[in-house]
Amino acid sequence: MKRSYLMMFLALLLGNGCRNTPEIPAVSGFELDKYLGKWYEIFRYPNWFEVGMSKVTAEYILLENNSVRVINKGMKDGKPHAASGYVRFAGKNDIGELEVSFFRPFYSPYRIIKLAPDYRYSVVSSGNGDYLWILSRTPELSEKDKDEILHFLSSHGFVTEKLIPGQ
Repeated sequence: MKRSYLMMFLALLLGNGCRNTPEIPAVSGFELDKYLGKWYEIFRYPNWFEVGMSKVTAEYILLENNSVRVINKGMKDGKPHAASGYVRFAGKNDIGELEVSFFRPFYSPYRIIKLAPDYRYSVVSSGNGDYLWILSRTPELSEKDKDEILHFLSSHGFVTEKLIPGQ
């Protein structure tokens, strides 16, 4: 299991050297306390560390020392899989420019590029477009939200046809 975490980190690290889309700024006015909790992965770009995964969720938990823990869970071949890491701000605390680590001290970009005003959905990129996740507070997105997100992504150079379901 540790080897898969190492491979996931290396893929994120190496993938950040290629620019496939224009750089999209992270959202401003970000509030961590509203982001905490459980998120369902609705769609993602294919990546090797989630191959065969379904029913994927991410839970963000504020710890006593004010650090944030993330626990990613899903099913693969009928068996539960989980990975745990840490999240920190890359800069200002009101900007959705974060970093995630499954192998401290190494962190990878976690850029929230679109966020519903009520935090019902979030669109996360690695910063360069190699990785992309559409997250929701519920296991399904409304058609209106889905259309809005897909239009946003298309208009920023993302290939929406590459998206695969996370649920």
